[in-house]
Amino acid sequence: MADPNTAAHGAPTAAATPDALVVGAGPGGLAAAAAMRERGLRPLVLERAEQLGASWRGHYDRLHLHTTRRLSALPGLSIPRAYGRWVARDDVVRYLERYAEYHDLDVATGIEVTRIERAGAGWELPATGGRVLSSPVVVVATGHNHTPYIPDWNGRNTFSGDLLHASDYRNPAPYAGRDVLVVGVGNTGAEIAVDLVEGGASRVRLAVRTPPHIMRRSTAGWPAQASGILVRRLPVRAVDRLAPYIERFSVPDLSEFGLARPESGLYSRVLDGAIPVQDVGIVDAIRSGTVEPVAAVESFEDDTVRLSDGTRISPEVVIAATGYRRGLEKLVGHLDVLDGRGRPVVHGAANPPGAPGLYFTGFTNPISGMFREMAIDARRIARSVSRTA
Repeated sequence: MADPNTAAHGAPTAAATPDALVVGAGPGGLAAAAAMRERGLRPLVLERAEQLGASWRGHYDRLHLHTTRRLSALPGLSIPRAYGRWVARDDVVRYLERYAEYHDLDVATGIEVTRIERAGAGWELPATGGRVLSSPVVVVATGHNHTPYIPDWNGRNTFSGDLLHASDYRNPAPYAGRDVLVVGVGNTGAEIAVDLVEGGASRVRLAVRTPPHIMRRSTAGWPAQASGILVRRLPVRAVDRLAPYIERFSVPDLSEFGLARPESGLYSRVLDGAIPVQDVGIVDAIRSGTVEPVAAVESFEDDTVRLSDGTRISPEVVIAATGYRRGLEKLVGHLDVLDGRGRPVVHGAANPPGAPGLYFTGFTNPISGMFREMAIDARRIARSVSRTA
């Protein structure tokens, strides 16, 4: 993993131009670099944190992949069977560390790229420390979960309780015996709510703006991910029509407990960025009353939270599982390569119009599994780069 042209603290020194610069040492960036290495190319991976896999290191303790071990491996190295079917957060980190070593990847940590600029036939990347790195190819892999997002609720700054983003939540110990409101019923919010119940919180409520689609992570041994792979190429309408029957078969109706079935189609929601919630305990918690669904948050005032149905509640802690922003505007917004929602207009082997040699990976959240799709993207990117190297 050590690069002879990389200083001991992780900063690149004067050296020959690498075949590619990969921005981000998470699974997407490491996969792209490894796939290029397999084709005889020498990319350099740049990571703003002091360790690779920083996003995974920062997730809450109980997190596991919701995709299976066999279908989540990155190019060129299987995930060890000892990690089990649903790989835990710490084992994902171990796998990424081993992955970088196995593929002899050059990873420079502690370097934040501030902007990507055109430079003749290639690219220049101003970075921390006054460095300007250059390469004919740049792969942007800074991640789908880059910048934590908390809505600017009216009165938010007046709240006298604790308000934190889910990215700052680690385990339930600090919240034992406390009244907690979790805002957002995606996979993160649902799992944190269950974690809080199991960890001894006195009361756990879950604020819901749009009822989610909920799927069993596995039914009779068949993982939901496998179904996602099978239907990915089907027409959206067909999947939307089929999904309610599968949901009714596998997940009980929670309407009487305050969580109605969604009205919008499952696959339509996926294409809009909303992945179904994988049930790792939330269904039983809602049915038992230990997690109470409530209306969406509208505003704050001192120790009170006002909900969209007019209800006022006074939780001691509010945990905002309200998602992330990709944070690409400062990096590439000036290149006209993002859509109106800040997403890359293309990903994988495709280059945005007018930006040859610029690639994006890891900015979608597919129903077939993010690790699997990043592995596919990596191979396609490597094949495209090798053709022009």
